[in-house]
Amino acid sequence: MRIWRGYRRLDRDDRRLSAQTAAAFLAARVGLRLAGLQRCRALMKRQTLFRNGTVAALLPVEVGRHVAAIQEAVSRHLLWQPTCLERSLVLWWQLGRRGIAAELRIGARKEAGRFEAHAWVELGNVVLNDSGETHMHYAPFDGSILTLET
Repeated sequence: MRIWRGYRRLDRDDRRLSAQTAAAFLAARVGLRLAGLQRCRALMKRQTLFRNGTVAALLPVEVGRHVAAIQEAVSRHLLWQPTCLERSLVLWWQLGRRGIAAELRIGARKEAGRFEAHAWVELGNVVLNDSGETHMHYAPFDGSILTLET
């Protein structure tokens, strides 16, 4: 009941964003497993404002942080815990839908003999969906994995 009251206190746009986020998390989870990252990205890119190859000017980072905060709240109430790749792919898509040219970054490391990878979204040089300095413990692949221009 407390969750529902919190949802009802959101303004109309944030409620719509919350519902869109929950649906996008499910779509990303299924899409990544069935189609893989590149095909999933291509499907999501078709729904952004960058379909014709033109990139809008960057909007303030505050908009990206707001979308990331709504996404974080939604992810706490799902039936599963989205992976960092699912979170980052959804955030990248949601920002693209708003005309924000963000980059999906992926890094890797070897920890205790195990290969580990991590994904995050950057807007300019600002990390939007990674708490603290987690991403700094991973060596990012050169360049952006997914930009809206490519």
